[in-house]
Amino acid sequence: MPVLYFIRHGETDWNRQGRLQGQTDIPLNDRGKAQAAALAEVMLAPAHCALSRDQLSSLHFVASPMLRTRETMEILRHALGLAPGAYQQDDRLKEIGFGRWESHTWPQIRARDPAGAKARDADKWGYVPPGGENYAMVTARVAGWLSGISGDCCLVAHGGIARVLLVLLTGMAKDAAVMADIRQGKVLVFEHGRAYWRPGQGGG
Repeated sequence: MPVLYFIRHGETDWNRQGRLQGQTDIPLNDRGKAQAAALAEVMLAPAHCALSRDQLSSLHFVASPMLRTRETMEILRHALGLAPGAYQQDDRLKEIGFGRWESHTWPQIRARDPAGAKARDADKWGYVPPGGENYAMVTARVAGWLSGISGDCCLVAHGGIARVLLVLLTGMAKDAAVMADIRQGKVLVFEHGRAYWRPGQGGG
């Protein structure tokens, strides 16, 4: 399996407010734009990913087609000195869909749909929110995308996609993966069956 440099999109106002975004198109806020630009240093710095310019030029860049991921990718590529729009998009990399729960916070969901919230608490991987998806469905589409990768790749996507990749590429238990903290402003490197953060989890 080639090396995969996974980047979660930068912060949005809904992230800050604790609202479920899913497949609702929300733009980056100012902090998210700054996070995206700062990722260029993470990709190039010797203390982090330490990619050379030659390695960057040979990377395959792909993003989820959601607005927040496209903005992150284009800001990152500009900061790297690359043509902002010269990357691919793939629908299979969209965030897990939360259906009618999208735009709501977890406290709101628990108040409005207590039975659904309780069912999801009991099975975070398999539960399907009303009008949405579960992680098993997302796994099927992401596995299809993975099967077509032929070289090292820089991927900008979502927290749900990273959790699925942890299961598919490292064998992490599903219960652990759905609870994984997928941070913004960092690069999650998948290499040789393991995953590690650059900068490290303690790096701010």
